[in-house]
Parts: sequence; structure tokens; C-alpha cells
Amino acid sequence: MPHPSPPVAPLVADTTQAHQPALSNPVGARVRPTHTGLALFALAVGGFAIGTTEFVTMGLLPEVARGVDIDIPTAGHVVSAYAAGVVVGAPVLATLGSRLPRKTLLLWLMAGFAVANALSAVAGSYGFLMVARFLSGLPHGAYFGVGSLVAASLVPPHRRTWAVSMMIAGLTVANIVGVPVTTKLGQELGWEWPYAAVSVIALVTVAAVWRWVPWCPPDGGVSMRSELSALRRPQVWFALAIGTVGFGGMFATFSYIAPTMTELGGFSSGTIPLILALYGVGMTAGAMLAGPVSRIGLLRGITVTLGLIAVLLVLFGPAVAGAQWLALVAVFLLGLLPSVLVPMLQTRLMDVAQEGQSLAAALNHSTLNLANALGAWLGSVVLAAGLGYEWPSRIGAMLAVLGVGIALASAAAQRAGRPRHT
Repeated sequence: MPHPSPPVAPLVADTTQAHQPALSNPVGARVRPTHTGLALFALAVGGFAIGTTEFVTMGLLPEVARGVDIDIPTAGHVVSAYAAGVVVGAPVLATLGSRLPRKTLLLWLMAGFAVANALSAVAGSYGFLMVARFLSGLPHGAYFGVGSLVAASLVPPHRRTWAVSMMIAGLTVANIVGVPVTTKLGQELGWEWPYAAVSVIALVTVAAVWRWVPWCPPDGGVSMRSELSALRRPQVWFALAIGTVGFGGMFATFSYIAPTMTELGGFSSGTIPLILALYGVGMTAGAMLAGPVSRIGLLRGITVTLGLIAVLLVLFGPAVAGAQWLALVAVFLLGLLPSVLVPMLQTRLMDVAQEGQSLAAALNHSTLNLANALGAWLGSVVLAAGLGYEWPSRIGAMLAVLGVGIALASAAAQRAGRPRHT
């Protein structure tokens, strides 16, 4: 349970569960699997596959560029194509699938993900690859959104953020193991092979979800109209805007991590898989910290974390250029701080969406990948203009500061809407 607010005036309003309006059914009917750990593990395997395919492209931008005969800034658009797929697919698939049992929807989403990554592996041109990456992104947001609701339904209410972070941990572990290993695979055998490997992992996920995740019917009375009702709530839009703007800064930096480390930091290309693994260690540590940080209040924790991200991005370029050990510290923190933020944003959306939770939870990942597309595009703009690799993180810092402003506006709006007691 959240700790009591300190006696001094808080930075932002405490918006933990104790301050939310009472919901009749915050995450749907609670289910009791035989093995909660195995059910969460099955969901996390899907996150591992998604995290691997999402981030491996960033570590292989030079190889992808050579493979389909484009330059590195143009190769950044391949990252944006995947992100655009998430932006489109998350709301559409989550809404259309709202009447399906959640396990059935998860199985179909991961099967489609396997097919799309197989298409990426056989892409022989830039245009084909762009289409395949867009299709690969379509199931991403809906899988994480529905999977987060399933994970939260497996545990008592006070452990929801922890359960969501465990499901998302698959994505963070992908950056320790999946991305470095597949990056090395792509460097040695060709950029196509990582996507083939992801397709196989996705099929393993289908089997694991089938075996261990319990059958979870949708909430009674859920319909497309009730899901869309979430979009009438201002706090939902505030939360989505925080994700879009705040994470755009991180992706503006990380989308070009490979050339930044080699050109600005002086690292060899052979060290890139190890640098990506360090980023993954930071992500995993951040996911583990999300639950404890959320105890100070979800919106307060979100605001403080965004402020720290802004500071990090201001210092990122000088750190990378200054010394290699500082560059490694900066990469670790670039993984850690945003990963603290994701589970808190996911839980925040569950709290404020009320009867439209499936759509809102999926939209969290849609907006995070809108941030991915925005950040990758802004990074390509400054690089194409001839500015150095220290500039994407400077643009990112501006976005993170804007995210802090949106979080403060959300807190002010929530305080203004709270009934006064006499």
C-alpha cells in the first residue's frame, strides 16, 4: 500500500489507488491460475520476443542500411515503420478483440506477430522491409495492453504494478540477452536472421500462453462503445501525452545508439552488442524499481522520473564524448529510468480508464511507439541537417521537459476536479 503523504506540500498530487475513484472491477474478474509464476513467465516470453524485434533494428542500423542500399538516417525510418504499426494496431486490435476471451486474443496476436517477423526476414528491398516492419508492429501494443490486464488479474490489487512489471520484464530481459545475441547474429550472418529468430520465439510464446495462462473471459458488458468511453476521460489523454512526449526523448537518443557510440564515443562496432546488453541490464533494474517507486504515488513518481530523464539526456552527449566509462554509465541510466516509468504509466491508465481499460492499456504502448517514431524522426532530422551525434539527446531532453509539464498539468487538473470536503 502507498506510504502516507509527507507533511510538506507534495510536488504533485498523490494518485495511488487510495485516491482513485472506486472502481467496481479495476482489471476484470480476478483469476486464480495453478501457477501464477508460470503464467507471468509465459506472458513475459512474448514481451521478450517483442523487445528483441523492437530494439535489434537500432543496433543493426548500419547493416540494415547496407543490406537494402540506403543511408543510416533513412534506415532510421525502418524503426519508425515498426512504431507506426504499434500506433495503428494497438487501439484497433484491442477494441476489435474486446469481446474475445483474453487468452484467445493473446494467442492470435502472437501468431500474427510470428508471421510478420518471418516476412521481415525474407524482405529483399527497402519497401518490402518497411511494410513487413509495419505489420510486425501491429500486435505489439494490444499484446502488452491485454497481457498487462491479465497479469494484474492474477494477483491481489496492491501487487498490480509488480505483476505488470514482471510481464514487461520480458521486454527488459530481451535487451540483456535477446538484442545483443541477435545483434551479433545479424553482424555475423546478415541482418535478416534476427527477425527469423524472433519468429521462432513468438511461436514458443504461443505454446507457453496456451499451456500456462488461464482462460480469462472479457469483463461482463464490455463492448466497443464501453472501450471507447476511455477516450472521453481527460486524465487518459494526459497519461497518453506523457508517454508520447516523455519517451520521445529517450527514443531520439536510443534509435541512433550504435553510430553514437562508435562515432561520438570511439567504441568499436564489435562492442555494440555488449553496450546493448548493458542497456538491457539498466532496463531490468528499472522494471524492478517500478513497484517501490510507485509507493510515493503514481503521478508523483512519473513526474520525478521524467525530470531525471531530462537531466540525463542533457548530460548524455557530453558523457559519451567525455570518457568511455561515463558513456557506459549513461547507457545504463538510459535503460533504467524509462523502465521505471512504463509500469507506472500502465497502472495509471488502468486506474483512470475505468470501463475502457483494454483500449487504454493498449494505447499506452501505442503512444510509447508514437514516441519511438517521433524520436527516431527528430533524430534523423538533426543528423540529416549535418549536426553531430550529440544532438539527438539534446532534442530528447527538450521532449522530456515537456513531459514533466504535462504531468504537472495532469496533477493540477486532478486536484481541481476532486470534490472539496467541508
